[in-house]
Amino acid sequence: MNKTPHRPLDVGALRSFEAVARRLSFSAAAEELFLTQPAISRQIKALEADLGAPLFLRGTRRVELTQAGAQLQRAVLPLLQRLDGTVRQIRSARGRRHVAISTFASFASLWLLPRLAEFERAHPDIDLRISATDTMVDLDDTEIDLVLRYCAHADAPRGATLLFDETITPAAGRALLERIERGLAPPLTTPNDLAAHALLDDDDPRPSGMWTQWGHWLRQRDLPHLEPQRWLHLNYTYQKVQATLAGQGVALLRLPLIVDALERGELVEPFGVDSRVAPPFGYWLMRTAAAGARAEVALCAEWLAREGVLTRDRALRVNRSMA
Repeated sequence: MNKTPHRPLDVGALRSFEAVARRLSFSAAAEELFLTQPAISRQIKALEADLGAPLFLRGTRRVELTQAGAQLQRAVLPLLQRLDGTVRQIRSARGRRHVAISTFASFASLWLLPRLAEFERAHPDIDLRISATDTMVDLDDTEIDLVLRYCAHADAPRGATLLFDETITPAAGRALLERIERGLAPPLTTPNDLAAHALLDDDDPRPSGMWTQWGHWLRQRDLPHLEPQRWLHLNYTYQKVQATLAGQGVALLRLPLIVDALERGELVEPFGVDSRVAPPFGYWLMRTAAAGARAEVALCAEWLAREGVLTRDRALRVNRSMA
């Protein structure tokens, strides 16, 4: 048994362990890592001896993770992914310019990714790495250059650049509106008509989630007791947008993130621009300490700021109502 529980593991065998745990096969892991099966077995046995616990149940035809193995796999996978990402970044930095951007998943899907082609055409020599996570990234993260965040104006850190303010608006998809036009769904002309429709709501416990939840919007319009045909609760903005586009109901959506769909007529504001609300939040661009004075980071930051201004102007102009 391992009599020194605080001694760190030898990391040399972790790559082999991860491959066996993922493939549940010693021979498949050996082929993947260009090693022999006996070499893989020796590394796993050494790792088990170091841990003082078996990691796999070895059968004649199958391999299974033990409880300890499953626990180690959960820890090793993100560690190796982070290591591999850092190695790729170091290697690419030797020959090409690169910028690493961190943002949250819905913002990446709905706003950033649809616009990247323009930057890539203008700067084909700059590689971009997009890290989409809802975990707040520290501004001293050495692997990130630019951070795109959503926060209250009062909470924006010093030096942050405002891309655009938040605006919330009720929206319905073209699929639902076509059913209404054909008489296959109830009218959707006034807020009272929401009682005959499904409402897509945010399952977000954070204080900012209040603004994208129907309860707050309905109370502002003296309809605190309105009950829809049914509720559909979702916890990501991009899920709500996809469900709204599919005609599954009416949602409170973030105007800056759906301005493209509104301009194309894929989404409509059934109650017009007067139904919009403006929470005290915004979308911000921030540089990390790791960005330094690199020219490629400055180019990307300037491009993002320009795109923010364009989005701000388009959100003010767009008026895609049912009329």
